[in-house]
Amino acid sequence: MAEPEKTLIGQQLDGAVLACRKGWSLMRHRGPSQIQFWFIALMIGIAAGFAALLFRKGIEAIQGVLYDAKDVRELQEFVTDLEWYWIVLIPIVGGLLTGLILHFFTPDGRVRSVADVIEGSALHNGRVEKRAGLASAAASLITLSTGGSTGREGPVVHLAGVISSWVCGLIKANGITGRDLLGCAVAAAVSASFNAPIAGALFALEVVLRHFAVHAFAPIVIASAAGTVINRLEFGGVTEFMLPEGNTLNFYVELPAFLMLGLLSGLVAVALMRAIFWADDIGTYVQKKMHIPRWLRPAVAGALLGVIAIGFPHIIGVGYGTISAALTGELLLHEAVIFAVLKVIAVAITMAGRMGGGVFSPSLMVGALTGLAFGYVATGVFPDVSGEQTLYALAGMGAVSAAVLGAPISTTLIVFELTGDWQTGLAVMVAVSLSTALSSRLVDRSFFLTQLEKRNVHLAAGPQAYLLSMFRVSNVMRKPDDPNAASDEAVWAVIEEGVHIGPNATLEDAMPMFEHSNRAFIPVVTFGAEGEPPTILGALFQVDALRQYNRALAATAAEEHS
Repeated sequence: MAEPEKTLIGQQLDGAVLACRKGWSLMRHRGPSQIQFWFIALMIGIAAGFAALLFRKGIEAIQGVLYDAKDVRELQEFVTDLEWYWIVLIPIVGGLLTGLILHFFTPDGRVRSVADVIEGSALHNGRVEKRAGLASAAASLITLSTGGSTGREGPVVHLAGVISSWVCGLIKANGITGRDLLGCAVAAAVSASFNAPIAGALFALEVVLRHFAVHAFAPIVIASAAGTVINRLEFGGVTEFMLPEGNTLNFYVELPAFLMLGLLSGLVAVALMRAIFWADDIGTYVQKKMHIPRWLRPAVAGALLGVIAIGFPHIIGVGYGTISAALTGELLLHEAVIFAVLKVIAVAITMAGRMGGGVFSPSLMVGALTGLAFGYVATGVFPDVSGEQTLYALAGMGAVSAAVLGAPISTTLIVFELTGDWQTGLAVMVAVSLSTALSSRLVDRSFFLTQLEKRNVHLAAGPQAYLLSMFRVSNVMRKPDDPNAASDEAVWAVIEEGVHIGPNATLEDAMPMFEHSNRAFIPVVTFGAEGEPPTILGALFQVDALRQYNRALAATAAEEHS
């Protein structure tokens, strides 16, 4: 063997030995703690999975008692046998109980859901409100059991967040660990709700953490698998929906129809989201104008839902029975259109009434009905080159829900895992891609991020938009005894020009002031009684604010790429 070849082989062997040594050292020093963390992720996954299962079983049990339903998937069939006054009275009483729970156990009478979990991940080190979260879960359980027209996945996701927040408090987890454990809880809750382990893991990464960092992947997958096991122990390995045989796509020729369906689904998703926000604004205006107590608002919404349910009982509950009917082609064209419109109205009333529940299941139902109606038209116009209408229902279900959630990857996988149909993936992916591309231009990325924007929580644009709001001026300013503090004369000169800021303001408030005043620092003051001079607490320097911002950006980038 030639000498250069021997040298090259020796270098490769030395490199392999060095890599093995580094790997062994890493396992010795970090291996035990990593295994402990994965064990905690597994325990959280099991707890969140059982929480999702008990939430679902609780809804079914209460519905069975109130509506005398033997099979809650066919709830509307049993509702039609009730007297009309029971159909109206049940959601009114449910709304009253919901309103009282939220009034006494939340500071603002608002149900916590997925948007609050996203906010907790981004701004609160992976923590959510525990007391308000438990109250929201109870309120949503009552809402979904007594005629509310929302979904169970949103409350379950937040309930899982409460579990992870409790664990984070016990182990005193830092921000990165808290966010990872929150992702574990969310993944388990979603996978236990849908029997969808792949989609559960990706939902936590795509929607809640909003990154795909390698360090978070393993524990989240472990928790997601645990949640799926909990689901299958109770329900077996069956899919949520059964599709008819023969769902085939006439490739190339039929793809333009699915492109059109994607655009239509995007518009329908935007209409659903805006209807909810519009109804909420109207409800708030009416409540203030008529001086309705906030605890009574859900009962008023319940009365409206009850009146609609007399003629259209399919709006009651999660709506999986109607989704199944759409996916199997059991509905006619006019039924699909009417049911979709009424479902949008019912969801808007439920959420505007602050009754509780999530938006994912309603978006699945509206999407399936939209796709079925579009499929009837497409196959009627081009019968020789079109597949089954039910294939359009499947694609529409994925397209509308993906646009509402702002999660094209995980939603596509949820559709596949809910139905067990992986052969029509191209049709679903085409429709999903266009629906999310269109809807994200018309709202702030998704329903959840738009909710947060309406509360002035700016997460849609990314970390560069919200990191400044995480730092209070009082924690960044230089106090008067700081060696590099501004002189008293300079501080008073700036105050006399009307430029100052309070200690509880954030850097998000301060940065525009720096830009407009063109000052190196802004005095931080508090005001006493009228006529008294302000009390100087310190000065916020622009260089300090920028340094804090840059550190936060660097830490966020490091977490997302580790």
